[in-house]
Amino acid sequence: IRMAGDSRFPDVDTDESEKSEEMEIVVNVGGVRQVFYGDNLNQYPETRLAELVNCLSGGYDSIFSLCDDYDPGKREFYFDRDPDAFKCIIDVYYFGEIHMKKGICPICFKNEMEFWKVDLKFLDDCCKAHLSEKKEELEEIARRVQLILDDLGVDASESRWKRCQKCIWKFLEKPESSYPARVIAVLSFLFILISSVVMCVGTIPDLQVVDAEGNRMEHPTLDSIETACIGWFTMEYVLRLISSPNKLHFALSFMNIVDVLAILPFYVSLTLTHLGAKLMELSNVQQAVQALRIMRIARIFKLARHSSGLQTLTYALKRSFKELGLLLMYLAVGIFVFSALGYTMEQSHPETLFKSIPQSFWWAIITMTTVGYGDIYPKTTLGKLNAAISFLCGVIAIALPIHPIINNFVRYYNKQRVLETAAKHELELMELNSAEGKVTGSRSELEDLSREGKEGPLYSSRIKVSHSDTFIHLLSEEKHYRTRLQSCK
Repeated sequence: IRMAGDSRFPDVDTDESEKSEEMEIVVNVGGVRQVFYGDNLNQYPETRLAELVNCLSGGYDSIFSLCDDYDPGKREFYFDRDPDAFKCIIDVYYFGEIHMKKGICPICFKNEMEFWKVDLKFLDDCCKAHLSEKKEELEEIARRVQLILDDLGVDASESRWKRCQKCIWKFLEKPESSYPARVIAVLSFLFILISSVVMCVGTIPDLQVVDAEGNRMEHPTLDSIETACIGWFTMEYVLRLISSPNKLHFALSFMNIVDVLAILPFYVSLTLTHLGAKLMELSNVQQAVQALRIMRIARIFKLARHSSGLQTLTYALKRSFKELGLLLMYLAVGIFVFSALGYTMEQSHPETLFKSIPQSFWWAIITMTTVGYGDIYPKTTLGKLNAAISFLCGVIAIALPIHPIINNFVRYYNKQRVLETAAKHELELMELNSAEGKVTGSRSELEDLSREGKEGPLYSSRIKVSHSDTFIHLLSEEKHYRTRLQSCK
């Protein structure tokens, strides 16, 4: 604290003849000294360094509003900030753009730019993408933590029906919430497997029975198992729909549409079997029922609800549309070229199997994908040479886009594990902070606190937001400050 009349702070030199453009100032950031000239800094007058050039005439109050300390003898300004980030930020005065160095936390770097009053528009696009990705990760962590806290909290003002809806929703949608919920998830998984196995086994001729009209049909035992599985799927879907907080979003969700497609064929087939014969010919009814039974394969996609691996694979494919498009384009070009060449080289042979270019597409597909059924093959020397080149090009065309697709899968899988760990870490720190406030950190006691009805949306006003290295601003409306040495993982 600087006292009035302190001998350590002599009067500031305010010689008006010295132009700010010719001034030389020294900035010491975290022990790293940098020399700047006024003409460079004044290119961006709204930044903190540019304000330092013109603050000397305003006295010590103006100086200490901009820096942490000041040495008037050396005319040196001291800042307790991150020197590595500062070295990147000062590039704006020389190159007009900023790049983040590898290893610097994007969120901390953004805070440093805000401190030095440098606009984010000077940050290069590649670094902005990294910053946006980090923001999305923190938002995802905040969302996961908020969902867990909402599950722990109980609003006493809610009606009994609303509380019952939440309990059913947690019971069916969140297996990690309790032991009975995990049992229900395992049962649902087993019903999906049993139903899929029954669908496959029912097509074995030895296990089928012949009805009075001589038509083969599924064994009654398998049919009963199928009915029991459909009953379970129907009850599960109806309960989830009733307890859903947003029924429109629930109905339009992809996985819930899959659930409907897995259930609907059974009831449509049952309706057609009992009522369709009166409206149309029996043969047409049987064909319609058989087509609907094929739709039962959709239930295998229900496994994605209980498998994080399938969900990760789906996300990786969605993020790899560009690579998949390149793969299809490479194969399409190769198929067209090599089928045309194969037809041209083989058409003169008396026993040629290449009747036309469209018919040669099939040969080109199985050759470039290295399947090679052998139903169509070249018989001339040039045709065999063309076939050798085609499958070599096919191997290269398939191998090139595969690596980015695998990278997307591995990156997303690792990211999900990191986010899950970070969310648990935040909850543990919240429990520790609540324990410091004479609140125990156990899950049961936190639930008891939530029943008191005194807490806010984050299940207790006494549970503080953690100041960890994965600090989440979205979980609190209060403004928290971080030291320059803190970084988020």
